[in-house]
Amino acid sequence: MLDGELLLRVLKKVMSSGGEYADVFVEHRKPTSIQLEDNKIEKIISGVDAGVGIRLIFNGKTAYAFSNDLSEGSLLKLAGNLSRAAASAGGDRVLDLRKEEPEIDFTIKSFPEDVPMDRKIEIVRTANKVARDFDNRIKQVNVIYRDSIQRVQIATSEGIISEDERVYTLAVVQVIASDRGIIQTGYEPAGGFIGFELFDEVPIEELALKASKRAVMMLTARRAPGGRMPVVISSEAGGTMIHEAIGHGLEADLAQQGLSVYSKKIGQQVASPLITVVDDATLPNKRGSFRFDDEGTPSQSTVLVRDGILTGYMYDKLTAMRDGVKSTGNGRRESYQHRPIPRMTNTFIVHGKSLPEDVLKSIPKGLFVMKMGGGQVNTVTGDFVFDVQEGYIIEDGKIGVPVRGATLTGNGPEVLKSIDMVATDLGFSIGTCGKDAQGVPVSDAMPTIRIPEIVVGGEVG
Repeated sequence: MLDGELLLRVLKKVMSSGGEYADVFVEHRKPTSIQLEDNKIEKIISGVDAGVGIRLIFNGKTAYAFSNDLSEGSLLKLAGNLSRAAASAGGDRVLDLRKEEPEIDFTIKSFPEDVPMDRKIEIVRTANKVARDFDNRIKQVNVIYRDSIQRVQIATSEGIISEDERVYTLAVVQVIASDRGIIQTGYEPAGGFIGFELFDEVPIEELALKASKRAVMMLTARRAPGGRMPVVISSEAGGTMIHEAIGHGLEADLAQQGLSVYSKKIGQQVASPLITVVDDATLPNKRGSFRFDDEGTPSQSTVLVRDGILTGYMYDKLTAMRDGVKSTGNGRRESYQHRPIPRMTNTFIVHGKSLPEDVLKSIPKGLFVMKMGGGQVNTVTGDFVFDVQEGYIIEDGKIGVPVRGATLTGNGPEVLKSIDMVATDLGFSIGTCGKDAQGVPVSDAMPTIRIPEIVVGGEVG
């Protein structure tokens, strides 16, 4: 991390020709990655990446520069180049920096950097063995282990220095099962803002078994029926739908550009009165959590939709300045090489009052989604399509036979308005969210919900 006096000189230099705001983002990251394929360790990657990004906002525009050279000369040169981008004449600005203390904290019990590499390799090999021993129809196993310790320091022209240490640990097990020409996959991840104690909470054997069982079960599953029908999405399915169907559309940059179906709809009903949507970076151990965002704003919990009414968007500094509001702490970037933009953190539908079993019992015939796959959405129209990784027929209010090949197709606002049962449970899923060629760690969640009617892709007849 850099000396406070140097950060002050850089900020004064970058603001010397004018501008509304500037910040300096310093990053030191130590990642480790282990990948196993075909019964052997394919890759072990470990190292250190460090650098700094400097940003100047002037006339509502952004100038950004970065370097992995942290010397004073290099930083002042970058700052000088940026200052010349400011169109307005400026002058010296009185700047003083004070350290911002986090309002929340996270406890790491076992730092990954203290765990021997042999122990990490053992985790990967164990997952491979458990998956392959499960069934001889398992033909391929891919296991990934990753950890990262990211230390960041953000100094701003508002006179604040914020520091954060983020510890991420992740494991993914993917298996491929094959039988009589049918090929199915199973995928199970676990991770978060957590140390190596992740594997005390979620044993690697559990991930391997879940992925293997799903792949093997889908080999004998019948094709999903197609058409319009009621659907129950389990809390175990994770929050893929909420992430895609409404989450991206509530990021302020898309809303301001008219690229969101939720643009200019604050105060309007955009979902069922049963639906409240929250983005919360303060949750312990979740993959999208942090003490400060990548602009130095303290993490917070932001209600985006309350009882079906749109109450606000997710803002970073720039979009907040445009709307004349405060940042919600959603300014995030992949690394020092990227400028911050509004991004989700941990986004979820708040639990409701119905029991999960009552939601299921309410459907005589339909589709039960146990696990979502990938999805995509057109943020302008709200139209989406999601794959169902694990699904079942609902028969007389009970989970029936498994089905494969199902997709869910609909329109975000229309589907959210139609939800008429929300259960008391809540299940999280994790991922790396991509936007503007940047990826950041996120998690999302939802309770068990009932959608009275949605288009299910599958066999028709």
